[in-house]
Amino acid sequence: MTKGRMDTALQTAPVVTCMKTLMMVFNFIFWVTGIVILAIGIWTKVDLYKYLELSSIYQPEAPYVLIGVGAVIVLIGSLGCCCTVKGHSFLLYMFCGFLFIVFIVELSAGIALLIYRGKLEQGFKEGLTSAIQKYDVDPHGAAALDELQEKLVCCGINNYTNWFKSPWAEKQSSPYSVPVSCCRVEESACRHTGLSGGNSTTRDIHTQGCHKLVVDFINGNMGPIGGVALGISFFQVLGAILAFCLAKSISRAKYEQVA
Repeated sequence: MTKGRMDTALQTAPVVTCMKTLMMVFNFIFWVTGIVILAIGIWTKVDLYKYLELSSIYQPEAPYVLIGVGAVIVLIGSLGCCCTVKGHSFLLYMFCGFLFIVFIVELSAGIALLIYRGKLEQGFKEGLTSAIQKYDVDPHGAAALDELQEKLVCCGINNYTNWFKSPWAEKQSSPYSVPVSCCRVEESACRHTGLSGGNSTTRDIHTQGCHKLVVDFINGNMGPIGGVALGISFFQVLGAILAFCLAKSISRAKYEQVA
């Protein structure tokens, strides 16, 4: 090996070491984002879906997409650490390709989430209207609506009087009735039948409608989730560039050592 090539090899080695360190930092952050997305997917399936399923545009497979993407990111992040430590340029090129695939998936998911968010208001209005109209014939929808009204302390769509025009209310002793889930006090002490708009008998029930509360709740959660997904997707591009540069540097270093 000539003196010039030796000097070049000595200059390349620190660059490779530095890039490996940067890649390890990236892989750790990448792995953590996978855990976060996985946790969001599980939370969406376990808790948030109770609100989402009342929307007429709800997609039941959405939580599984988040869970799948999160699990894949955790797996790829772990493989990325192995590729970086072993220093195989071919594996790093493969890792770079995987990152671009994840980038496309996350970018698409983030955009879809933000578009979906824009349709929430109408979707929830239609879903809540349908749930109220089918309250006495759809036990699953009725249970979801009752849980929504209890947790968000609301009643009806715009307000409690939306129940007065429902088939369920027509079958009660008084058409001016709301379900027990609208009660703000114990069921035994709650007057939720024989109500009339605006009189003092409404003190036992929640009078605020659920529609705005649900939309505000979902927007408050899905907006940040969509933004984070978009931000993370572009972070993948940085990782792909680092992996590509590291692979080239390792290949160059091996060539210089042989030469």
